[in-house]
Formats: sequence, C-alpha cells, structure tokens
Amino acid sequence: MSEVDDLLPDLVALRHDIHANPELAFAEHRTAAIVAAALRALGLEVHQGLGGTGVVGVLRQGPGRCIGLRADMDALPMQEQSGLPHASRTGGIHHGCGHDGHTSMLLGAARQLARTRRFSGTVVFIFQPAEEGKGGARAMIEDGLFERFPCDAVYALHNWPDLPLGEAQTRPGPIMAAADRFDITVRGRGGHAAQPQQTPDAILAASELVCQLNTIVARQIDPGESAVLSVTRIEGGHSHNVLPAEVSITGTVRSFDADTQDRIEAALRARAAGVAVASGTEVEVRYTRYYPATVNSRAEARLALAAAEAAGLRASEAPMPAFTSEDFSFMLKEVPGAYLWLGQGADPQDAALAAWASRPLHHPCYDFNDKALPFGIRWFTAVVVREIGSIPQA
Repeated sequence: MSEVDDLLPDLVALRHDIHANPELAFAEHRTAAIVAAALRALGLEVHQGLGGTGVVGVLRQGPGRCIGLRADMDALPMQEQSGLPHASRTGGIHHGCGHDGHTSMLLGAARQLARTRRFSGTVVFIFQPAEEGKGGARAMIEDGLFERFPCDAVYALHNWPDLPLGEAQTRPGPIMAAADRFDITVRGRGGHAAQPQQTPDAILAASELVCQLNTIVARQIDPGESAVLSVTRIEGGHSHNVLPAEVSITGTVRSFDADTQDRIEAALRARAAGVAVASGTEVEVRYTRYYPATVNSRAEARLALAAAEAAGLRASEAPMPAFTSEDFSFMLKEVPGAYLWLGQGADPQDAALAAWASRPLHHPCYDFNDKALPFGIRWFTAVVVREIGSIPQA
C-alpha cells in the first residue's frame, strides 16, 4: 500500500469537480479559490492573484534551499464529448489536456509534504493560469514570481497518453518545442472571376505561397536539425464568380533553438516578398514567437528521472523531444529545472481502459487517468526529498 493512498478518494473527487467546472485562461477564479482554500487548510502561506489568477503556496521547514513545483489550471475552448458522469457542465470548455489532474496531483503533494516534512528548506507550490497559448507562466514571472519566491530549481510534469501508465520520461536539453505563429495577408484588388487580367489574383498568390512555405524546412534547414512548419488555415472569397481582394494564411512553426527560428522566419518573409513581386499583390506578414523551447537543465533532468524511479515509475530518458509546446519554458529560462512526461496511457491489452486512457491530448473525449494521481504525487514528493531531503537518500 502506498503512503499516499489515503489521499486519493478526496483527490479523485476534487479532480472530477474541477473537470466538471472548467475555466479558460486567466478566468480560473473558482479553481484558484479551491486551490487557495486547500493550501490554507494545510497551514501554508498562501498568495493569490499572481499573473491574474495564479496561486502560490509556501511550505517552510527550517533552513535550506527553495524548490518550486508547478501545476497548470486552465482548460481548453472546446466541446467535451466524453459522456462521462463528471463531464464538463460548461458548453465549449473542456479539460482536454489534463490540467485538472496536474492541479490535483500538486495539491496531493502539498498535503503529503505538509504532513511528513522530510526536508529542510522551502517548497513553493505554483498553481499557474493560462498555459494554453496565453503565457500564464510569463505573466506570473512578470508579476514578480521569482523575485517574491526565489527558487533554486523548479519542476513540473505533464500527463502523457503516449506512455503507458507507470512509466515516465524526460531528457536533458530540449524536451518541448518553441511555438511560433504566422499570419499572412495577401491583398489584390478584387474583381470579376471572368476577367482575371484586370486584378492580381490573391487566391493564386496565396496558393503559390503555401506551396513555397512547405519547402522551407525541407530545403533550408539542416536535415540533422528538427523543425516543423504547418499551414493550418486559408481563408478568402465568398462567391464562385468573384476574385477576392484579400486572402489570409495562418500557421505554426515548431523548433528547438533560436538559430533555427531565425532562419525559418527569414525564409518565410523572403518567400512572401517574392510572391508579392511575382503576383503583383501586397503581402503582409505577422510573425509571433509566443513560447520558447522548453529546455531542461542537465542535473535537474537527472534528478527528475531518479525521483521518478523513487516514486515507483519505470523511468527512462526520452529519445527525442516533442514538437508540442509548453509555457513552463518561461520558468526554465529563469531558473534551472526539469519537465517530466508522466505516462497515463492504458495497456493495449486492457480493453476496459484502452478505449479512452490513451486518447491524445486535446481530443474531445479525452479524460485524465485517475490511476496516474498517486504516481504524480509521489514524484513531486520525491523531487523535494532528493533536492532538500533531510533523511538519508538511496
């Protein structure tokens, strides 16, 4: 029997309650209030309102270093289709990435550490808003997170349906990609579809540009490097017999180092300028680098894997980073630390669970696997014990 098993019934109920009442980025008022009340009940020092709706709990236990543990709280703007008893009660909002589970695991770790206190130092529990594309980590940092609560290291995890339950992975160096967004507007003059000679064709120019954009990674990035450029939306025109005056193109770029980002952005802008000249259109490019790469420091990545083993997980070094992105990257640019993938997928032979536990993140029927809760609690706890533990370590 695990020493955290007695915590699980309440935490499962809490997780289901948060799942049923999801809140979007910077609107996590109910969730933040629940978190703050739970931390206060443990006797922790509690601070609210960092970065908007962020919550910080501080557990002090004698002199020593300070370790930060982070969980995200926000849900996604999508409709849940799981049909579960604890499914979202709010239309168009769904905890489709498991942040309800992350919040519950970190609260469980706070309870376990507060009652055992097998460390000397300070633990800062960081409950972050707005991870889903809104930069809540950056907002908390700009609001003085690490000035008010200086951390020597900071750790986070994310449930990972691609890994079976009971496994965990991370790696030194890049673990998640930088995320960039491009929005391109191609402008002609518009005109009659039967008289194309009288107007630059914005649709034709946009089509040519899309084709050229998809050659950038293949032809201008070293094959030994990793990057992705995807066009995800093209919009223009409303009638079969009208050449539209304007077409928009939207997409994303993922990469792992700043030099690659620079080369891709420069190549994208050059191709846009070339198409504009060739087609007689005007092409406007807006390029936004909204999340940097998530880069683990070496010592902390190794500690994260050792803590995973201590938590009863089968831990291994991830063979490669993922092209998804994560705003914990902003915290790792300020403080050494590591980000762990915690398996929650079902064994394919377990038919009862395989139908849903391995569904990908952001799927309309996704749900966090409650069987992962004790692993996450034990991992957070083991990180603290290994970082600032006051008991003998193996």
